[in-house]
Amino acid sequence: MIKRIIQVLVSMTLLYALYTGYSIWTFGEGNQDASADAAVVFGAAQWNGKPSPIFEGRLKQGIELYKEGHVKYLVLTGGKSKDAASSEAVVGKQYAIENGVDEEDILYENRSLVTEENLMNAKDVSEKKEIDTFLLVSDQFHLKRAVAMAENQGMSVKGVPTQYSAYKSFETKVPFFFKEWGYWMGRHVTKLLIL
Repeated sequence: MIKRIIQVLVSMTLLYALYTGYSIWTFGEGNQDASADAAVVFGAAQWNGKPSPIFEGRLKQGIELYKEGHVKYLVLTGGKSKDAASSEAVVGKQYAIENGVDEEDILYENRSLVTEENLMNAKDVSEKKEIDTFLLVSDQFHLKRAVAMAENQGMSVKGVPTQYSAYKSFETKVPFFFKEWGYWMGRHVTKLLIL
């Protein structure tokens, strides 16, 4: 009897893990035509005043949403690492202006270093413009976790994966996927242990 219970629990855990993995891999598909007040573009490093390839891919998607009229504002996030000359958000702002976004339509926060801080600070700067709805722009595997964190803060959001992701090859996608899968599963295991 105990052996059977263990088998059932192991099977349920495996099925849940597979379902979760699939949902992370496909999260946000079909949301490129979604609309909201603003797009929150997650920072991802800057290199000597230029967006890293990962950050540039996210910026391109945000700018595309803006130019196509899906959002009125871009909210750029990302602070400055210890040795950096500038913050991700400031570099992102310059890139957006150079690519046709009106400066008055750009909000930014340059204090955050992790996803949860990105969202908290983005929400704060957005309140000045009475922005209520958001599209979160990031690489696909990051979005499920980001959307869950935003909803926990009471934000009305949809995730939009960038079509210009630097994670193109199998070799680059898989480590990133497993990192985000681990974060997601760890989050739920922690909740269960707390209960």
